[in-house]
Amino acid sequence: MESKKVVIIGGGFAGINLAQKLSGDKRFQITLVDKNNYNFFPPLLYQVATGFLEASNISYPFRKFFQDKDNLHFSFGAFKEVFPSQRQIATESGVIDYDYLVFATGTESNFFGMENVKKNAVPMKTVKDALALRNHILNNKEKATKTTDAKERKKLLSIVVAGAGPTGVEVSGMLAEMHRTIFKKDYPELDREEVQIYLVDALPVVLKPMSEKSQQETLEELKRLGIHVLLEHTVKDYQNDVVTLANGRTIDTKTLIWTSGVTATQLPGLPESALGKGKRVLVDGFNKVIGFDNIFALGDICLMNADEKFPDGHPQLAQVAIQQGKNLARNMGLMLDTKPLEAFHYKDKGTMAIIGINKAVADLPGLHFKGFIAYFLWLVVHLFSLIRYRNQVKTFYNWMVLFFTRDQSLRFIMDAKPDK
Repeated sequence: MESKKVVIIGGGFAGINLAQKLSGDKRFQITLVDKNNYNFFPPLLYQVATGFLEASNISYPFRKFFQDKDNLHFSFGAFKEVFPSQRQIATESGVIDYDYLVFATGTESNFFGMENVKKNAVPMKTVKDALALRNHILNNKEKATKTTDAKERKKLLSIVVAGAGPTGVEVSGMLAEMHRTIFKKDYPELDREEVQIYLVDALPVVLKPMSEKSQQETLEELKRLGIHVLLEHTVKDYQNDVVTLANGRTIDTKTLIWTSGVTATQLPGLPESALGKGKRVLVDGFNKVIGFDNIFALGDICLMNADEKFPDGHPQLAQVAIQQGKNLARNMGLMLDTKPLEAFHYKDKGTMAIIGINKAVADLPGLHFKGFIAYFLWLVVHLFSLIRYRNQVKTFYNWMVLFFTRDQSLRFIMDAKPDK
């Protein structure tokens, strides 16, 4: 039998797990398409941004990963359009034929139509974003040591984080930890009291997906770290170094970190009838795109209402994407065997969020942890979720240095532009 051509667009949690599982079945020829030449681990982007991990700790090149897999290939280039009737997609690298097409492109930052925010804020979705944020924060610290203008120094040392979900909580908590321990040694010219961190969210709670106990404990810990938590406050604009909130309050700052919302990436060629809330792709219980027999969608980009425990769709979490990728791999094998498919049912393994060093919350099925135990669980889960052993070893080493010294020597300002 001729091998079936499977094209996977996006090498995140869902795409890489699907590709890895299918690679063991020689009845498939798999092509993974991605605009980056590497897989990366989004939950740890904030640690790259704050200089506690190197970008290489959480990234791994696709071609290196695929070296020993004869039926697994990589195509470098962004997706442009799908042509379902021809069973083809167009990418920046050319046209690719498929028998089965899988969208696993994830999400992108949602700025809710605020063009000034989109233009001036720093998002936290990619490795480039994390490195740009690290450069931005460190550059501002250096500038603050030089300026004699008190108002300018206040802007340089004030940081606003929009969005009190896990990413917003983690990045604001880590920055607060750095200001308490590291920056006072790195920048003795600056007073610690001059540093102000604001965490802003339109909702009345932090960590909306987690339990009420975790929300309250996290809020108390953030305040103990000196973070100004502004709940039920919405960012309305950001220009001329001023964040304007919907209630009229303003905050002078040169740094707005945007973690406030996401939207599904656009997929030209799919009809509007295949899209639901937040532009997520509507799928059935087998992750098949509504209206198509050979096109699938996985992870954050899809919206499934067929799972009885999640009638409004699954949370946009890594575990959902991983489990859907593995389930679709099984089903593709069953399709070729003309056997009944297995509907997807998400197994909730819990949620966690780190607030600072030795400070975290964890909601596991029937259990709740906080403090060091939750912090340890968070470390273990994230360590073993990294794609390769090399990443695990390097990350473990950096975390041990951080744990025992409360410091890390990765605070480099590295601009990608060549010197002229």
